[in-house]
Amino acid sequence: MTLTFVGFNTHPGYAKGQLVNAIKTAGDFLVQLPRDMSPERTDGYDGFVHPYVLQGGVEKATVRFIVRDFKTAALADKERMLEQLARAAAARHGARVEITIEEQYRNMREVLDQHPHVVDYAREAIRRAGMDVRERPIRGGTDGSKLSFMGLPTPNIFAGEHNFHSRLEWVSVQDMEKAVEVIVNLARVWEERASSVRL
Repeated sequence: MTLTFVGFNTHPGYAKGQLVNAIKTAGDFLVQLPRDMSPERTDGYDGFVHPYVLQGGVEKATVRFIVRDFKTAALADKERMLEQLARAAAARHGARVEITIEEQYRNMREVLDQHPHVVDYAREAIRRAGMDVRERPIRGGTDGSKLSFMGLPTPNIFAGEHNFHSRLEWVSVQDMEKAVEVIVNLARVWEERASSVRL
């Protein structure tokens, strides 16, 4: 979701009654966000709203959001809440706001529940690699979600990363080797059971 606050720039020496600062409007909007709805304060199956890019100047300031929830209807609720907060901030400052919503990632469980064997095969591949299956919600966007909604049911399996998206992200050689072992096992499971399943 992208929110663009549009103000009016003029020389600050002659700005009284004319200048509308889009940066200040965006700042006002951002401080209104519910703190308990941020990724750093939620976990598990809690949804969140996450401003991840802020660009702008006096005339125009853009805030890009990641909006996540495990229920599709709750995504629309969060988008409406952001729109209401943005319109209220724009009104307070005499600015206007332009809103664009691009679908990003939805809960792939909606697709995977229709194809339970796909998840069962992933679990079997993990067990064959000598590991216990531990399932957790994926709280961010994934290729598995995109592929699932494109018609290829795709549960996420681990790749071993640590400190995702930080400058300190890393993965050990042992974790990568184990991930490869799981992928090879997964191919074997699909081959063994190919005659009994249709997507």
